[in-house]
Amino acid sequence: MTSRRADADANRERILVAARLAFTEGGPSAPVRTVARRAGVGAATVYRHFPTKQALLDAAFARERALCSTIVDDALAADDPWQGLARAIERLLVATTENPRVVAELTRAGAFTDDRARSVRGMAELLRRAKAGGMLREEIVLEDVLLALQAGRGIQAATPAGREAATRRLAALVVQSFRAAPDATPLPPAARLRA
Repeated sequence: MTSRRADADANRERILVAARLAFTEGGPSAPVRTVARRAGVGAATVYRHFPTKQALLDAAFARERALCSTIVDDALAADDPWQGLARAIERLLVATTENPRVVAELTRAGAFTDDRARSVRGMAELLRRAKAGGMLREEIVLEDVLLALQAGRGIQAATPAGREAATRRLAALVVQSFRAAPDATPLPPAARLRA
């Protein structure tokens, strides 16, 4: 690899790290110049690697979208729809508490990437299967899963082990509240959480 190519690759990685930080702190409206400053490059260098801000945002969080896709795909492969749904909720909650961008990638406005669209469709299919099997409350919708994932972002604990234990507890509470039961109290209408 030439020195020039190695420098370009190093710049790209620094830009992506800086973009993750800037967009996590400031949301999608964080300025590209902030990303450039944090990466130690000029704005022109950022645009040489990523021609638009949307391209930068998409590249910065590609790992998070891929993780969501993997979790949902694994759940869809489960023989038992309820176990697949429960496992997906738990794994997504754990991923969300470790990196809040995971759930943000499912709910953010903007371009609807193929990975993101596949994850959302897959989660909707998990819900459909669990309902068809009589295991999921009829009024549970995709937004309820997204709401649970957003709640997971607020988990605070003194240690990483404590945070993981609290996250797994939240996942169990969510899954139990989603379970179909003849005496379940009706829920209020779902809120729209996706753009």
